[in-house]
Amino acid sequence: MKILGVDPGLRITGYGVVSVPDGFSFHRSIDLIEAGVIRTETRMGIAARLRRLHDGLSEVISEFKPDILAIEKLYTHYKHPTTAILMGHARGVVCLLSGTSSIPLVSVASTHVKKAVTGRGHASKLQIQRMVQHYLGLKKPLEPFDMADALAVAIAHAFSLKRKERD
Repeated sequence: MKILGVDPGLRITGYGVVSVPDGFSFHRSIDLIEAGVIRTETRMGIAARLRRLHDGLSEVISEFKPDILAIEKLYTHYKHPTTAILMGHARGVVCLLSGTSSIPLVSVASTHVKKAVTGRGHASKLQIQRMVQHYLGLKKPLEPFDMADALAVAIAHAFSLKRKERD
């Protein structure tokens, strides 16, 4: 099974595709297929930025044909409502692509992602980055953090599938 994890943002969107074999164990059985970022420029209008995000993720979906699209649930502090609205636009593009590509969409809470990957629900970006490196057997951590965050979402969903298998 291929899982496409996405960390949506208007400036930088991270993505990562992993392969999870049937009956995998928790350690060293998730393979990295591809990871990257889609960048937009702040001088671009919102429509152009969303179009670039759409086109970039469409290419990833066309090339790697994921079975599941995993995205972090939207969370923002109440003091920053504008951030929530802007993130919602980027997240909406991902949801639209899920629908138009007929790929099931899974939303995962950020605390669940952190706990699944690091064992702590309030882990730092650096801790997430290092654990993603560990799970994927990489020689060095992925940069920028957006790639590691996207892969953490995919890995967390893979772990939840494994738990469902056991139950």
